[in-house]
Amino acid sequence: MEKLKISPENITKDLLPQAFGKRGMIWTASLLVLCGIGLFAYIRQLTYGLEVTAMRDYVSWGIYISNFVFFVAISLVGSLITAVFRLADVHWSTPLTRIAEIIAVSAIVFASIIIIVDMGRPERFWYLMVYGRVQSPIMWDVIVIATYFVISLLLLYLPLLPDLKILLKAKGEGVNKFQKMYRFMGSFWKGLALQEKINNKAVTILCITIIPVAFSIHTVTSWLFATTYRPGWDSTNFGAYFISGAFLVGAGGVVVAMYVFRKAYKLEKYITEMHFDKMGKIVVLLALLYLYFNINEYLVPAFKMKKPEEAHLNQLFAGEFAPLFWFAICVGMLIPIAIMLFKKGRKPIPMFIAGVMVVVGAWFKRYLIVTPTLLHPFLPMYNVPQSYHHYFPSWEEWAIAIGSLAGALLVITFFARVFPIIPIHETITEQHENAE
Repeated sequence: MEKLKISPENITKDLLPQAFGKRGMIWTASLLVLCGIGLFAYIRQLTYGLEVTAMRDYVSWGIYISNFVFFVAISLVGSLITAVFRLADVHWSTPLTRIAEIIAVSAIVFASIIIIVDMGRPERFWYLMVYGRVQSPIMWDVIVIATYFVISLLLLYLPLLPDLKILLKAKGEGVNKFQKMYRFMGSFWKGLALQEKINNKAVTILCITIIPVAFSIHTVTSWLFATTYRPGWDSTNFGAYFISGAFLVGAGGVVVAMYVFRKAYKLEKYITEMHFDKMGKIVVLLALLYLYFNINEYLVPAFKMKKPEEAHLNQLFAGEFAPLFWFAICVGMLIPIAIMLFKKGRKPIPMFIAGVMVVVGAWFKRYLIVTPTLLHPFLPMYNVPQSYHHYFPSWEEWAIAIGSLAGALLVITFFARVFPIIPIHETITEQHENAE
């Protein structure tokens, strides 16, 4: 936070949860409608089976797995931003940490849900728990996602405890109706020196622990692809490629959330232009890093030009998927770099536009990672319907995918309505230390 002298009372008043106005109600209602449509589509899928989707023998992974990889990616940087900034004692990031944490938790929840949707029958998840084999990379993914979710939830909850004490004492339309919830979650917190010491130590341990777990979750996800020996996936670079992309989309998601919360809750004094400037520099660095891995990922197979790789690359660069491919590269990396490379481009509005571009480009990039490869099996596709040679999601798939994205936004919206989106206690403490 910039050096502004704001009294603790005013900080508390500014950062307390606020009741939704008309725009907030419309936003929430819109998300609920999208979730409802997605639920209806899922009921149809449960009733009629996966035949309501456009997935077939060849494209057995479609938009669901694309969504899964996207959710895992955007969740990665949330906890890493919190962990790295806390461990490095970077104080300017205080207004951003909770935003990053809630993005991480909401995304990983719906990453898990979309996998169950992709299984076709939900009871198969139970069979995976009962009959799963540790030798399978899918089991590694389940284990690491569950571990990451628990740590992320604790990393969100523990720093929230001092704020719960403030919320229990606060009065106002935004907090009165949630007093029972606050009491249930944090009545044991008295703000004692010993409690704060234990809490700070626990948060530090979680920050140290979540870094290797966060790297593992996306590395294991990349292994699910790379161990299949398919053109486009047969790569030793996939782990680093996935992690660098996850850093970029996660940072882009944080930038978008920063701007939205800043405008919606009038937090200009707390989320300042300095925060956008620093995050812009970080996003540019991450975009350049991801661009490097993209060049590496495509240049090496293009140089070797094996027959299966040749067909795959031709379809990406100049064939059926070329418009999507160049859209993802330009909108997801090149244009945001061009915007944020200059100081004027690191102002709030240009940063918001660039952040949206990064997130949208990242989703299409995940779609391109999954779909084109499956349309190039090693055995040629003979005597199959023409539709098997192409894949475009059915309306049920689109509805479920969009509903899952709306569900993640609904979780973030609910959290912002009930809890302070910027840590109150940390902001007051930091300002007091700066004054001294």
